[in-house]
Amino acid sequence: MDSIARVFALTLLASTFAAGAASPEVRQLPKTVCTKTTFLNRDFLLIAHKTSADELKTGSKPLPLLIYLHGSGARGDDIEKARKNVVRAAQGLDQHVKEPCLVVAPQCGKGTRKEMGIWQPQDLNLLLEHLQQTLPVDERRVYLTGNSMGGFGSWAWAGESPQHFAAVAPVVGGLGFGGPKDVFPELERWATNLKDVPVWAFHGATDRVVPAERSERMVKLIRDKGGKRAKLTIYPNEGHGAGRIAFHNEAYYRWMFAQRRR
Repeated sequence: MDSIARVFALTLLASTFAAGAASPEVRQLPKTVCTKTTFLNRDFLLIAHKTSADELKTGSKPLPLLIYLHGSGARGDDIEKARKNVVRAAQGLDQHVKEPCLVVAPQCGKGTRKEMGIWQPQDLNLLLEHLQQTLPVDERRVYLTGNSMGGFGSWAWAGESPQHFAAVAPVVGGLGFGGPKDVFPELERWATNLKDVPVWAFHGATDRVVPAERSERMVKLIRDKGGKRAKLTIYPNEGHGAGRIAFHNEAYYRWMFAQRRR
């Protein structure tokens, strides 16, 4: 993220939470879970939107859960880097989502010189299992979104484990574990798995980091497999920063929170 974008994000974060949205709380995965993960920081962020401490207890009324996956710039073991990114999931939350809900933003580790950190579906399944055990999650209303590498993570996780999600919204996401130029060879399997899941992908037409063709290809594959609930929005004058529009879009929030897993 360049300096101008960073200032914009921090300013927006301050204005969002000043308007009344809850501040992100740092929580931790148990060590027993962390030993089973590959690229997942133990710390994650939780926003309890319009939700009291009593309502966070297990056994309370189940709440919708939105999981946000950050881009590559927030990788590491410093949760504050993810805190700056969670603004993307919270930008329009206070304005457009009137009901109580939970937002969780995990952090992907950097990895090693031999293997860079990237979102792994098996890691995220362990995270979700922990969230369902410790928070009042409505399992019919688990929503997934992410930006850039997080957009790829959204495709990958939902493509491998579609049974978890009521809706998926990848933003400027790639299609390969090896970075923006890589393409996973089993996209058709992902497309088959996603044909019954509501999907809304977003991309910028002038994106030079992750070509818009990636989102176009994936949505077309889903439709070719019979998926009638997949759609795509391409912003003609936007590049890799298209999330600044997508995550402000009232229709995005209205569409997502209207979905229920069948």
